[in-house]
Amino acid sequence: MSTMQQPDVMVVLTPVAAGEVVKFMEAEGVTAEKGGLRVSVMPGGCSGFKYGLVIEDAQAEDDITVDVGGIKIFVDPFSAQYLSGTTIDYVSSMQGSGFTFKNPNSTGGCGCGSSFSA
Repeated sequence: MSTMQQPDVMVVLTPVAAGEVVKFMEAEGVTAEKGGLRVSVMPGGCSGFKYGLVIEDAQAEDDITVDVGGIKIFVDPFSAQYLSGTTIDYVSSMQGSGFTFKNPNSTGGCGCGSSFSA
């Protein structure tokens, strides 16, 4: 039997972001016992990578699961290398509202704020 060591991933949700995640989970009927927020990094965007957020009913077999204040965050192994240390916030302004990412692994980004380079 082989064991794989999963990398440590530290992701921070601000209290405002956590409140919004709970609202989305409730709206989709997803319980905190099994479900959570999938945070991912995908190739694309104008800077090379883009973030993805989606409410999931349950974690995937190879996910790294981080509990942040009672909210499960699911991270796939590919995304983990880019997300450790990232703070996710939710901001509202006259221009709109949405999740923002403060990622110490990012070496650059674009004006839209949803893509980055590493």
